[in-house]
Amino acid sequence: MSVIETSGLGKQYRDIWALRDCTMAIPAGRIVALVGPNGAGKTTLLHLTVGLARATTGSVTVLGGAPAGSLWALERIAFVAQDVPLYGYLSVAEMLDLAANMNRRFDRRRSESRLSELGIALGHKVGKLSGGQRAQLALTIAFSRHPDLLVLDEPLSGLDPLARHDFMASLMIAVAEDGLSVVFSSHVISELERVADYLVLLSGGRVQVMGEISELVAGHATLSGPPVDAGRIAERFAVVQSQRAGRQAQLLVRTGNGQGALPEGWDSAEVTLEELVLAYLREPSACALPGPALVGLPSPKGTTA
Repeated sequence: MSVIETSGLGKQYRDIWALRDCTMAIPAGRIVALVGPNGAGKTTLLHLTVGLARATTGSVTVLGGAPAGSLWALERIAFVAQDVPLYGYLSVAEMLDLAANMNRRFDRRRSESRLSELGIALGHKVGKLSGGQRAQLALTIAFSRHPDLLVLDEPLSGLDPLARHDFMASLMIAVAEDGLSVVFSSHVISELERVADYLVLLSGGRVQVMGEISELVAGHATLSGPPVDAGRIAERFAVVQSQRAGRQAQLLVRTGNGQGALPEGWDSAEVTLEELVLAYLREPSACALPGPALVGLPSPKGTTA
Protein backbone atom coordinates (compact mmCIF):
# COMPACT_ATOMS: atom_id res chain seq x y z
CA MET A 1 0.00 0.00 0.00
CA SER A 2 1.12 3.53 -0.73
CA VAL A 3 0.60 6.08 2.04
CA ILE A 4 0.98 8.91 -0.49
CA GLU A 5 0.55 8.54 -4.24
CA THR A 6 0.59 11.40 -6.71
CA SER A 7 0.10 11.58 -10.45
CA GLY A 8 1.05 14.69 -12.42
CA LEU A 9 0.46 16.71 -9.26
CA GLY A 10 0.94 20.46 -9.57
CA LYS A 11 0.12 23.61 -7.64
CA GLN A 12 0.25 27.08 -9.15
CA TYR A 13 0.09 30.37 -7.25
CA ARG A 14 -0.73 33.07 -9.81
CA ASP A 15 2.05 32.69 -12.38
CA ILE A 16 4.40 30.63 -10.19
CA TRP A 17 4.40 26.84 -10.04
CA ALA A 18 5.30 25.76 -6.50
CA LEU A 19 4.99 22.11 -7.52
CA ARG A 20 4.79 20.67 -11.00
CA ASP A 21 4.37 17.26 -12.62
CA CYS A 22 4.99 15.42 -9.33
CA THR A 23 4.46 11.68 -9.71
CA MET A 24 5.46 9.28 -6.96
CA ALA A 25 4.31 6.48 -4.67
CA ILE A 26 5.58 6.30 -1.08
CA PRO A 27 5.23 2.85 0.52
CA ALA A 28 3.62 2.39 3.92
CA GLY A 29 5.55 1.72 7.10
CA ARG A 30 8.47 4.01 6.28
CA ILE A 31 10.01 7.09 7.85
CA VAL A 32 10.39 9.31 4.82
CA ALA A 33 12.90 12.16 4.68
CA LEU A 34 11.51 14.90 2.44
CA VAL A 35 14.38 17.25 1.59
CA GLY A 36 15.13 20.06 -0.78
CA PRO A 37 16.16 23.73 -0.90
CA ASN A 38 13.86 26.59 0.10
CA GLY A 39 11.16 26.98 -2.53
CA ALA A 40 11.49 23.39 -3.73
CA GLY A 41 7.80 22.65 -3.08
CA LYS A 42 8.09 20.59 0.12
CA THR A 43 5.48 22.48 2.15
CA THR A 44 3.19 22.69 -0.87
CA LEU A 45 3.36 18.92 -1.32
CA LEU A 46 2.59 18.34 2.35
CA HIS A 47 -0.32 20.81 2.31
CA LEU A 48 -1.80 19.04 -0.70
CA THR A 49 -1.34 15.70 1.06
CA VAL A 50 -3.17 16.74 4.24
CA GLY A 51 -5.93 18.65 2.45
CA LEU A 52 -4.82 22.20 3.29
CA ALA A 53 -4.51 23.08 -0.41
CA ARG A 54 -6.15 22.00 -3.64
CA ALA A 55 -4.19 20.84 -6.65
CA THR A 56 -4.04 22.88 -9.84
CA THR A 57 -3.25 19.78 -11.90
CA GLY A 58 -3.06 16.05 -11.27
CA SER A 59 -4.15 14.12 -8.21
CA VAL A 60 -2.99 12.97 -4.78
CA THR A 61 -4.35 10.07 -2.75
CA VAL A 62 -3.38 8.80 0.69
CA LEU A 63 -3.48 5.59 2.72
CA GLY A 64 -4.17 3.24 -0.14
CA GLY A 65 -6.23 5.44 -2.44
CA ALA A 66 -8.36 7.80 -0.32
CA PRO A 67 -8.66 11.32 -1.76
CA ALA A 68 -6.45 13.77 0.13
CA GLY A 69 -8.59 16.02 2.31
CA SER A 70 -11.51 13.59 2.52
CA LEU A 71 -13.11 13.14 5.95
CA TRP A 72 -11.90 9.54 6.14
CA ALA A 73 -8.33 10.63 5.40
CA LEU A 74 -8.41 13.60 7.78
CA GLU A 75 -9.25 11.31 10.69
CA ARG A 76 -6.22 9.14 9.99
CA ILE A 77 -3.56 11.74 9.22
CA ALA A 78 -1.89 13.93 11.83
CA PHE A 79 -0.03 17.05 10.70
CA VAL A 80 2.48 19.10 12.67
CA ALA A 81 3.22 22.37 10.87
CA GLN A 82 6.46 24.31 10.90
CA ASP A 83 5.10 27.13 13.05
CA VAL A 84 3.51 24.71 15.61
CA PRO A 85 0.08 26.41 15.62
CA LEU A 86 -0.81 26.28 19.32
CA TYR A 87 -2.80 28.87 21.26
CA GLY A 88 -0.47 30.59 23.69
CA TYR A 89 -3.23 31.99 25.91
CA LEU A 90 -4.59 28.49 26.68
CA SER A 91 -3.25 26.17 29.34
CA VAL A 92 -1.85 22.82 28.27
CA ALA A 93 -4.98 21.12 29.62
CA GLU A 94 -7.22 23.49 27.65
CA MET A 95 -5.19 22.78 24.53
CA LEU A 96 -5.83 19.09 25.03
CA ASP A 97 -9.56 19.81 25.53
CA LEU A 98 -9.62 21.66 22.21
CA ALA A 99 -7.83 18.82 20.44
CA ALA A 100 -10.21 16.25 21.94
CA ASN A 101 -13.26 18.23 20.81
CA MET A 102 -11.93 18.41 17.25
CA ASN A 103 -10.82 14.76 16.89
CA ARG A 104 -13.02 11.76 17.48
CA ARG A 105 -10.04 9.41 17.83
CA PHE A 106 -8.23 11.56 20.40
CA ASP A 107 -6.76 9.61 23.34
CA ARG A 108 -6.78 11.98 26.31
CA ARG A 109 -5.24 9.45 28.70
CA ARG A 110 -2.31 8.89 26.38
CA SER A 111 -1.67 12.59 25.93
CA GLU A 112 -1.67 13.29 29.69
CA SER A 113 0.59 10.32 30.39
CA ARG A 114 3.09 11.37 27.77
CA LEU A 115 3.18 14.99 28.92
CA SER A 116 3.70 13.83 32.51
CA GLU A 117 6.69 11.77 31.40
CA LEU A 118 8.08 14.86 29.66
CA GLY A 119 7.58 17.04 32.73
CA ILE A 120 5.08 19.36 31.02
CA ALA A 121 2.43 20.36 33.56
CA LEU A 122 -1.18 20.57 32.41
CA GLY A 123 -1.65 23.89 34.20
CA HIS A 124 1.16 25.70 32.36
CA LYS A 125 0.23 28.29 29.76
CA VAL A 126 1.22 27.18 26.26
CA GLY A 127 2.76 30.59 25.59
CA LYS A 128 5.12 30.14 28.55
CA LEU A 129 6.53 26.83 27.32
CA SER A 130 9.96 26.61 25.74
CA GLY A 131 10.27 25.94 22.02
CA GLY A 132 11.13 22.32 22.69
CA GLN A 133 8.16 21.89 25.02
CA ARG A 134 5.77 23.41 22.47
CA ALA A 135 7.13 21.05 19.83
CA GLN A 136 6.61 18.11 22.19
CA LEU A 137 3.06 19.26 22.97
CA ALA A 138 2.25 19.42 19.25
CA LEU A 139 3.78 15.98 18.75
CA THR A 140 1.81 14.61 21.72
CA ILE A 141 -1.46 15.91 20.28
CA ALA A 142 -0.58 14.29 16.94
CA PHE A 143 0.27 10.92 18.53
CA SER A 144 -2.88 10.98 20.66
CA ARG A 145 -5.00 10.93 17.52
CA HIS A 146 -3.63 7.44 16.72
CA PRO A 147 -2.87 8.38 13.11
CA ASP A 148 -1.90 5.97 10.36
CA LEU A 149 0.23 8.68 8.75
CA LEU A 150 2.15 11.42 10.58
CA VAL A 151 3.23 14.41 8.48
CA LEU A 152 5.87 16.73 9.96
CA ASP A 153 6.82 19.99 8.24
CA GLU A 154 10.12 21.37 9.61
CA PRO A 155 9.28 20.56 13.25
CA LEU A 156 12.92 21.02 14.28
CA SER A 157 13.06 24.62 13.08
CA GLY A 158 14.21 26.92 15.86
CA LEU A 159 14.98 24.14 18.36
CA ASP A 160 18.31 23.85 20.11
CA PRO A 161 20.36 20.62 19.71
CA LEU A 162 19.08 19.06 22.95
CA ALA A 163 15.44 19.80 22.09
CA ARG A 164 15.97 18.36 18.58
CA HIS A 165 17.48 15.20 20.08
CA ASP A 166 14.59 14.77 22.54
CA PHE A 167 12.03 15.36 19.78
CA MET A 168 13.59 12.73 17.51
CA ALA A 169 13.87 10.24 20.39
CA SER A 170 10.16 10.70 21.16
CA LEU A 171 9.33 10.24 17.50
CA MET A 172 11.25 6.96 17.27
CA ILE A 173 9.58 5.56 20.39
CA ALA A 174 6.11 6.38 19.05
CA VAL A 175 6.88 4.92 15.64
CA ALA A 176 8.13 1.71 17.25
CA GLU A 177 5.02 1.47 19.45
CA ASP A 178 2.40 2.35 16.83
CA GLY A 179 4.00 1.26 13.56
CA LEU A 180 2.76 4.39 11.79
CA SER A 181 4.15 5.88 8.58
CA VAL A 182 5.96 9.22 8.81
CA VAL A 183 6.82 11.88 6.23
CA PHE A 184 9.36 14.27 7.72
CA SER A 185 10.41 17.49 6.02
CA SER A 186 13.54 19.09 7.46
CA HIS A 187 16.71 20.97 6.56
CA VAL A 188 18.58 19.15 9.34
CA ILE A 189 19.73 16.23 7.22
CA SER A 190 22.03 14.85 9.90
CA GLU A 191 19.00 14.36 12.17
CA LEU A 192 16.99 12.68 9.43
CA GLU A 193 19.84 10.30 8.68
CA ARG A 194 19.47 8.75 12.15
CA VAL A 195 15.81 7.87 11.72
CA ALA A 196 14.71 7.88 8.06
CA ASP A 197 14.80 4.85 5.76
CA TYR A 198 13.30 6.42 2.62
CA LEU A 199 14.25 9.59 0.73
CA VAL A 200 12.30 12.00 -1.45
CA LEU A 201 14.39 14.88 -2.80
CA LEU A 202 12.50 17.80 -4.33
CA SER A 203 14.12 20.53 -6.40
CA GLY A 204 12.54 23.03 -8.72
CA GLY A 205 9.07 21.80 -7.82
CA ARG A 206 9.77 18.26 -9.04
CA VAL A 207 10.82 14.94 -7.53
CA GLN A 208 14.49 14.48 -8.45
CA VAL A 209 15.59 11.49 -6.34
CA MET A 210 13.44 8.94 -4.51
CA GLY A 211 14.01 5.55 -2.97
CA GLU A 212 15.30 3.41 -0.11
CA ILE A 213 18.09 5.32 1.61
CA SER A 214 20.20 2.19 2.06
CA GLU A 215 20.02 1.44 -1.66
CA LEU A 216 20.68 5.03 -2.71
CA VAL A 217 23.71 5.31 -0.42
CA ALA A 218 25.05 1.91 -1.50
CA GLY A 219 24.70 2.96 -5.14
CA HIS A 220 27.09 5.91 -4.72
CA ALA A 221 30.70 6.34 -3.65
CA THR A 222 33.29 9.07 -3.21
CA LEU A 223 36.40 8.40 -5.32
CA SER A 224 39.58 10.36 -4.73
CA GLY A 225 42.88 10.33 -6.55
CA PRO A 226 45.21 12.17 -8.99
CA PRO A 227 43.35 14.75 -11.10
CA VAL A 228 45.07 13.49 -14.24
CA ASP A 229 42.96 10.31 -14.06
CA ALA A 230 39.62 12.05 -13.39
CA GLY A 231 38.63 11.71 -17.04
CA ARG A 232 39.06 7.95 -16.93
CA ILE A 233 36.81 7.79 -13.87
CA ALA A 234 34.16 9.90 -15.62
CA GLU A 235 34.16 7.45 -18.53
CA ARG A 236 33.22 4.60 -16.18
CA PHE A 237 30.81 6.27 -13.78
CA ALA A 238 28.11 8.93 -13.82
CA VAL A 239 29.73 11.80 -11.91
CA VAL A 240 27.31 13.62 -9.64
CA GLN A 241 29.80 16.11 -8.23
CA SER A 242 33.46 16.83 -8.93
CA GLN A 243 35.82 18.78 -6.67
CA ARG A 244 39.55 19.41 -6.61
CA ALA A 245 41.70 20.16 -3.60
CA GLY A 246 45.41 20.60 -4.30
CA ARG A 247 46.76 17.41 -5.83
CA GLN A 248 43.60 15.41 -5.20
CA ALA A 249 40.42 15.16 -7.23
CA GLN A 250 37.29 14.01 -5.43
CA LEU A 251 34.32 12.68 -7.37
CA LEU A 252 30.98 11.59 -5.96
CA VAL A 253 29.74 9.02 -8.48
CA ARG A 254 26.89 6.63 -9.09
CA THR A 255 28.30 3.12 -8.96
CA GLY A 256 25.25 0.91 -9.17
CA ASN A 257 26.68 -1.16 -6.27
CA GLY A 258 29.70 -2.26 -8.31
CA GLN A 259 33.02 -0.57 -9.01
CA GLY A 260 35.70 -2.99 -10.10
CA ALA A 261 39.36 -2.02 -10.08
CA LEU A 262 40.21 1.68 -9.84
CA PRO A 263 43.23 3.40 -11.39
CA GLU A 264 46.39 3.30 -9.28
CA GLY A 265 46.37 5.94 -6.57
CA TRP A 266 42.59 6.14 -6.36
CA ASP A 267 40.58 5.26 -3.25
CA SER A 268 36.88 4.68 -2.68
CA ALA A 269 34.84 5.72 0.36
CA GLU A 270 31.21 5.31 1.34
CA VAL A 271 28.96 8.36 1.21
CA THR A 272 26.62 9.58 3.92
CA LEU A 273 23.04 10.60 3.30
CA GLU A 274 23.99 14.23 3.91
CA GLU A 275 26.80 14.07 1.34
CA LEU A 276 24.49 12.46 -1.18
CA VAL A 277 21.71 14.99 -0.71
CA LEU A 278 24.03 18.00 -0.80
CA ALA A 279 25.69 16.74 -3.98
CA TYR A 280 22.38 16.50 -5.84
CA LEU A 281 21.23 19.86 -4.50
CA ARG A 282 24.46 21.51 -5.64
CA GLU A 283 24.36 19.79 -9.01
CA PRO A 284 20.66 19.38 -9.96
CA SER A 285 21.64 18.55 -13.55
CA ALA A 286 23.17 15.33 -12.16
CA CYS A 287 19.66 13.93 -11.79
CA ALA A 288 19.53 13.54 -15.57
CA LEU A 289 22.93 11.82 -15.90
CA PRO A 290 23.02 8.50 -17.71
CA GLY A 291 24.15 5.61 -15.58
CA PRO A 292 22.75 3.05 -13.14
CA ALA A 293 19.02 3.60 -12.81
CA LEU A 294 17.78 4.82 -9.44
CA VAL A 295 14.22 5.25 -8.29
CA GLY A 296 13.09 8.75 -9.24
CA LEU A 297 16.01 9.39 -11.61
CA PRO A 298 15.55 9.52 -15.37
CA SER A 299 17.11 6.49 -17.01
CA PRO A 300 19.26 6.78 -20.14
CA LYS A 301 16.19 6.13 -22.28
CA GLY A 302 14.20 8.87 -20.60
CA THR A 303 11.89 6.64 -18.63
CA THR A 304 11.42 7.00 -14.89
CA ALA A 305 13.37 4.44 -12.93
